[in-house]
Formats: sequence, C-alpha cells, structure tokens
Amino acid sequence: MCQRKLIISFVVLSLLTLGAMTPALLSPSGAQAALAPETFADLAQKASPAVVNISTEKKMKTDKSHERMREFFGQRPPGPGGPSPFGQDDPFREFFEKFFGDIPKSFKSRSLGSGFIIDAAGLIITNNHVVEGSDKIKVKLEGGKEFEATIKGRDPKTDLALIQITNPPKDLPFLALGNSDSVRVGDWVLAVGNPFGLSHTVTQGIISAKGRVIGAGPYDNFLQTDASINPGNSGGPLLNLKGEVVGINTAILASGQGIGFATPSNIAKSVIPQLREKGKVTRGMIGVQVQNVTPELAKSFGMSEPKGALVAEVNPDTPAEKAGIQREDIIVEFNGHPIQEMNELPRMVAETAPGTQATVKVLRQGKEKTFKLTITELKDERPIKAAGGEEEGSPLGLTVKDLDANLAQRLQLKETKGLVVMQVESGSAAADAGFRPGDLIEEINGQKVSSVKDYLKIVTQLKKGTVARFYIKRQGKNLYLTVEIPQS
Repeated sequence: MCQRKLIISFVVLSLLTLGAMTPALLSPSGAQAALAPETFADLAQKASPAVVNISTEKKMKTDKSHERMREFFGQRPPGPGGPSPFGQDDPFREFFEKFFGDIPKSFKSRSLGSGFIIDAAGLIITNNHVVEGSDKIKVKLEGGKEFEATIKGRDPKTDLALIQITNPPKDLPFLALGNSDSVRVGDWVLAVGNPFGLSHTVTQGIISAKGRVIGAGPYDNFLQTDASINPGNSGGPLLNLKGEVVGINTAILASGQGIGFATPSNIAKSVIPQLREKGKVTRGMIGVQVQNVTPELAKSFGMSEPKGALVAEVNPDTPAEKAGIQREDIIVEFNGHPIQEMNELPRMVAETAPGTQATVKVLRQGKEKTFKLTITELKDERPIKAAGGEEEGSPLGLTVKDLDANLAQRLQLKETKGLVVMQVESGSAAADAGFRPGDLIEEINGQKVSSVKDYLKIVTQLKKGTVARFYIKRQGKNLYLTVEIPQS
C-alpha cells in the first residue's frame, strides 16, 4: 500500500514538474512562452471601431472605339461627312442598337477598399491604389455612419495614401502604429477590413515571412501572412496581439490561398509625416542602377559568396559619378549598414534625407574602397527608352545582328548602332540566362562588343564550362547577365 502511494505521488509530482517546465522548453530564450489566446474577440472589439470601409467614385470616359463603331454603323449625327449612306434603312442599325445600345460618352467607376483612423482628427491610412484618381471618397464607420473624405497625400512607390475625413465628429477612435521590425515569423496577427464589400470582417493568422519582394514596387519589403486577405481588404490594418498596427494589408497572390502581403508599419511611419505635411514623399538618390549578385556573377568577380548590389550603370552628373563609383563596383555597405541583398540598398538610400553626407563601401576588383558623397533628391525616373552585318547564331543559342537605322526603326529601338539580339533559342544557355529579343549586347567579360565580328571573336574563345558575363541594355536600362558556356 505504501509502495502504491509512493508511485502515485511520484507520478503527480512528475506531471506538475513537466507542466511547469514545458513553456520554458518551448521558448528558445528560456523564458516562458506565451500561450495562444482563447479568443480574439476582445482585440477585434477594441480595434474594429477605428477601421473604416472606403468607397470611391471615378468618372471614366467611354473608349473612343465605341465612337468609331458608331460612325461605321451609320449612327453619326449630321455633320461633316454626313450620316450613313443607307439613311433610316441602314441594315446595320438594328444590329448596332441590339448589341451596343445608346453608349454614353462617360460613366462612373466605383471601387471598395479599407483603411484605419490614426488620430482623433480623422486622418486615415489606406493604400494608394484604393483612392488614386478618385473624384469622390466616402468612408463608413463600424456603426454605419458615412463621411466624405479628401486625399491628403499619396505615395505610389509604397502604395500608401493618407486621407482626411472632411467634417470629422469628436473623439474618433484610432489605432497606433507598432514596431514592425520587432514582429517575428510565427507571431499571431489579426486582419480587419472590407473583403468583397463585407463590412468589418475579422480574420486571424500568423506572420508567415518577412522581407518579401513581390515586384509590386521599388521598395518592396512586405510582411507575408496567412490571415485571410481578399479584394476589399486593401488598406486595412494587420494587428498584433497588443492591438497595434504592424502592417497595412496591400496585396494578394491571385493564384494562391492563405498568402497575403502587408506593408510594414515602420515604412508607413517614415512616409506618413511627409504625406501629412507636403502631400508627397521626398527620397534620397545616389544615381546608380543596381542588380542582384547571383552565385554565377559572384564567381565571375572572384567573390567567395554572393552579396551586395552590383552597379550596372552610373547615371551622369549624380553623387555616385562625382564620388568616383564605377560600373562593376559591388556596393557592400551604405552608411555602415551591410548590404546582403540588392533590394536593401534602394530602400536605405531612399530613406536618407537629401543633403545628408553618406559613405559607400564597394568591392572593386576584389579590393574594398570607400567613397563619401552627398545624397540628392530623387526625381521622377527617366522615361524608359526602348532597349547589322549578317544574322549569326552561336552555341549559346543567340541569333544576333548588327544594328542599323532601318533595323532600329523596325524593332522600335532608339539606338541605331550596336549588336542586337534577334532570336533566343528555347532551352539554350542564353534562354536560361534570361536574354530577350531586342537586347543590345555591349560587353562580354568586360570586352567591348559593337558588331557581329566582335561577338564571334569573343564567344569562340570562351572556355567550355566557364561562366561568361554579358553587359546588355534592355529598354534603356543596363544590366548584367551570366551565361554558362555549354560543355559541348
């Protein structure tokens, strides 16, 4: 009997000990891990009053093709050229009226989105694409009250906008912006918005990833979440368990489920003050076009690992050119911050105020060099410009030709001299490298190329199994491509 009591006591003690230890074991830092909340109701109830549904109205003009069609079918009013030669007996009239009717010259386009109030005066953060081009904006609060709003400022590059309720009531509820840098993958989040017009819908999930680049803009740095986000959620808040906004729901993958993207709140923090004061965002610029350092490019430059931002072009009369930065430099540090991925550099430079002194560290031919420069203001990008002998193929899978004025006109290229790619063989080394018809080849492994003759001379000397570095121009922008020379 005593032995039995002893065994029971030992089991109970073990369970109590295990229960006390389990949270600490789950936490990599040794601290007790927070348990999942039993409900998100309190958080949803607290946050929802500050979330608004946004409806916009935009006046659109009817496509001119309708007018041309109207003319063709004899529906022109009297005037130059006269009416249809068939008059009232026009055989096409019935067809036209049946299928096209009386097409108006303009119509109103309406859209829906979300947003959230950030102060008691009625300032609202939303996405730029929700309100861009709108003639009329209305916001609806959780209780159903509607107010008109106006655009305070827009920033297309981060897809953020600030709107203002025209005659705000007193004591509006609002949400605070949290620190998105402190968010960890796996943290609980709550999304509130207006998906498909369904007012104040709340969905729950976790942070699935950070720093996502999805091609939405030049400063992509999205939080990825599996909290359900759908059309109409754009501009709504992504909340942490404290009720702070850590992201602005912005994008979804059309072909995916449970994959949504939110602009980090820290980006909004850097943008909103300028939108409030100036209606736009002023960004810094050093004047380089950069691209990723792939493993192949790293190998061609003699680097042990791919890192940094490869300078593909230095724009004239810019801080970078004046400081002495050159094409083929690899920027590895900006103002003391290491650059691992190319996308980090544009964001860091953009967030630096014009007039600020900055240091840039580069790798040039395997050696580190440091440059000092003064950041200038980023203006609107240059207009994109459209990126000879006998046609020649090559073992790389490229068909190239000397460019002349006639060929440039046919291909709609601005340049009239050089070597242009005419065809890229499917499945070839060139296709794998990303070449496209219309690319202009300017250098191969640092050697100038201006004709088919130059091209063949260099390509035939490339060793099998090595990697060749091509410097090309595409639609007015320069970039590097690497081609693995086939073994046979």
